[in-house]
Amino acid sequence: MRLLSIRPKPSHIYSFLTIPLLLVGATNSSQAASYAINPASTHIRFAIERFKSSATTGGFYNIKGQLQYDPNLRSGDISLIIPINSLNTGNPSFNNSLTGPEFFDMQRFPSAHFESTKWHFNQDKKSPQVTRVDGQLTLHGETHPISLTATKFDCYLNTSIRKDVCGGEFTATINRTKWNINKFAWFGLTKNLDLSIKIEAARQ
Repeated sequence: MRLLSIRPKPSHIYSFLTIPLLLVGATNSSQAASYAINPASTHIRFAIERFKSSATTGGFYNIKGQLQYDPNLRSGDISLIIPINSLNTGNPSFNNSLTGPEFFDMQRFPSAHFESTKWHFNQDKKSPQVTRVDGQLTLHGETHPISLTATKFDCYLNTSIRKDVCGGEFTATINRTKWNINKFAWFGLTKNLDLSIKIEAARQ
């Protein structure tokens, strides 16, 4: 008795092979791209008024962290590590006061951390733009929610380093007393700090 042998047609074999490849491709395309924060181009600037005089400006520098971003999926995630010893107002004496135990207390709390919890986008379906990033700020041993308002954010090919780069600017206002930084809050040194945040990250 002759046994029948059934061989799949080449087109069937092709289909069997392409299905898992398509699934792999779909999985990869759904993952947000990863970027490393560029410390040289990322900083947080602030303004602080002393006893109703003109505001003193300063900033935190050498910030490190990671960014994940996918505008097509309207998703993002960012984490920042902010070294307190990088604080600079241009006034060494005031720097020492702000990083000392009565304010940021960098000996006990050498860094601050920001972790995003939700990214908000506008309703433009073809080119969605970031409008706000919500997150948690850990500072001076306390963690509280803050919102960063995006004034600009975009990604582009940086020809000098031959990598995709994402960068933007954000603003926020925080009440320092929520993080138990209370010194002179009721005697002329403003408790609300206006923050101006510049971020740049290169694709890994």
